Amino acid sequence: MSSTEENEAPSLLSSVRAPGDLRSLTAEQLDVLAAEIRDFLIAKVSRTGGHLGPNLGVVELTLALHRVFDSPKDRILFDTGHQAYVHKIVTGRQDGFDLLRRRGGLTGYPSQAESEHDIIENSHASTALSYADGLSKAFALRGEPRHVVAVVGDGALTGGMCWEALNNIASARNPLVIIVNDNGRSYSPTIGGLADHLSNLRLNPGYEKVLDLVKDSLGRTPLVGPPLFEVLHAVKKGIKDAVAPQAMFEDLGIKYVGPVDGHDLEAVEKALRKAKNFGGPVIVHAVTRKGFGYRPAMEDEADCLHGPSSAFDIETGKLLAPASLKWTGVFADELVAIADERADVVGITAAMAEPTGIAKLMRKYPERAYDVGIAEQHAATSAAGLAIGGLHPVVAVYATFLNRAFDQVLLDVAMHRLPVTFVLDRAGITGPDGPSHYGIWDMSVFGVVPGLRLAAPRDAQTVREELREAVGIDDGPTVLRFPTGSVPADLPALRRVGGVDGFGGVDVLAEHERKDVLLVSVGAFAHMSVDVAARLAEQGYGVTVVDPRWVRPVPVELVGLAREHRLVVTLEDGVRTGGVGDAVAKTLRDADVWVPLRDLGVPQGWHPHGSRNEILADLGLTAQDVARQVTEWVSRMDEPSPLPGAPSSPSSRARAPRR
Repeated sequence: MSSTEENEAPSLLSSVRAPGDLRSLTAEQLDVLAAEIRDFLIAKVSRTGGHLGPNLGVVELTLALHRVFDSPKDRILFDTGHQAYVHKIVTGRQDGFDLLRRRGGLTGYPSQAESEHDIIENSHASTALSYADGLSKAFALRGEPRHVVAVVGDGALTGGMCWEALNNIASARNPLVIIVNDNGRSYSPTIGGLADHLSNLRLNPGYEKVLDLVKDSLGRTPLVGPPLFEVLHAVKKGIKDAVAPQAMFEDLGIKYVGPVDGHDLEAVEKALRKAKNFGGPVIVHAVTRKGFGYRPAMEDEADCLHGPSSAFDIETGKLLAPASLKWTGVFADELVAIADERADVVGITAAMAEPTGIAKLMRKYPERAYDVGIAEQHAATSAAGLAIGGLHPVVAVYATFLNRAFDQVLLDVAMHRLPVTFVLDRAGITGPDGPSHYGIWDMSVFGVVPGLRLAAPRDAQTVREELREAVGIDDGPTVLRFPTGSVPADLPALRRVGGVDGFGGVDVLAEHERKDVLLVSVGAFAHMSVDVAARLAEQGYGVTVVDPRWVRPVPVELVGLAREHRLVVTLEDGVRTGGVGDAVAKTLRDADVWVPLRDLGVPQGWHPHGSRNEILADLGLTAQDVARQVTEWVSRMDEPSPLPGAPSSPSSRARAPRR
């Protein structure tokens, strides 16, 4: 297969602009089209980054899906949405791939704004079956003869919501087709009992053939032979039930079709037509290979080129950008160093060992690291059990995914005052993956959890320091959050205010003899905050920049620092509502400190995909924008009051600048 741009001669792919265009193609033409789609995906994603491996694995499956079902009348849902690139290609969005995951181009997931063929904008796993259950019930109640199809990765079936939904789907008995895309992986190799179930099926040693040989042999043994065969036949049925998911699903009341070779388009199409015509819930089990048809992806043991973050070389699959120090790498190295010193430290992740850094701990201490599959709720409560058992678990997940486990963090971990450390990768505005992946809620949502401490390191050195502080806490949960991408240069503090026994304290990063503004910088905004201070100094204003390090609960040292200044400004890469700014304001009010406070952060809303810098610029969260806004605020304080003798309102709060 060629991995080059499309040929100059007209291609089959260029003639496919809607799903209906697929139905007139011959088997030979469909094979050519599948190859062209793979070339197209490799060429486009090699320039933009994106989810490559999963989509190379579902080419034939998606073509068959759109030949059998009539989208958008029939509703097709993808779980997770990162396997929907081929769906986008055959529903008229080929042109948008030049800017995939970039401003003005296609999103990396289904998007209602892009096409009538997309219905849910999901990128969190294990949800599609619940959507499908509700949709099929709605169509039944409205008397609409429409099918609902959910394409679910076998990794998503490690999530509990899938099994809750399956129970209801079975009882409702509505026409609903569930395609299990079984590639043995969620992100990394799929973890869990169901994954073993499906793997055993793929590796079935041919018990039917063995049984036939035994039957022939025993048939020639009078008296003993036939009864013994019946016993063995019963054992065989038990083995079959143990290795095939058919019995498991049909016990739920859902018909099972498969397994079918997911790269045999004719076989997949035949199975889907059977499922469509059944009239009730059916599971079609398609076995696929992630990265199929592209050698570098198929040879990539770690994740089959699941999601190269940026441009890569087509021939090798290697990223073109030079290697740099990443936040995740710093955490991974320090976690292993701590584990070398402390036998009680263990790691947990939810199907993302490599992306979150837990894989490094797994390689050195495989018995002390656990991948629970796509099951963040279970991860949190399992960590609670580990803590009760005398260990200190470090749970590493993306910031956006910990939202799913709020109840477990609140009641299973915090209420029991258990020492569990949650490390949140991809915190803040992450960019290309869009709003469902932005880690902007953690400081607000988890800030209400009693006894929880939350740290936001600003550089590599503070990642190391604050991780060690976190695992040193034994009376409640801790959270360490950092963004994605490269780590900036270390930003040493001029001095530290407060702190007890190596924990806590507020770092002063910049200060001026004038005490006009106290700028409270959260996490990765530290370098920008120092830049802002320099810009205000040019205007004649003095700014003290502090990094509270541990932002929840608010350090008491901020109260004394606030008293020394005319204005307090907080700057965070999380949502403003309920964020660090709100918490600091409350702390100052409770201490009877009425210095005016302004909070800058991410406004509530669903912010589109694009680069991190583009989105921050849209939100007014750049050094230039912040400096201009703070200059305006502090300069107004020098203006005479509009009413003689009327004091300015010390508790007034400005909204974040918006565009």
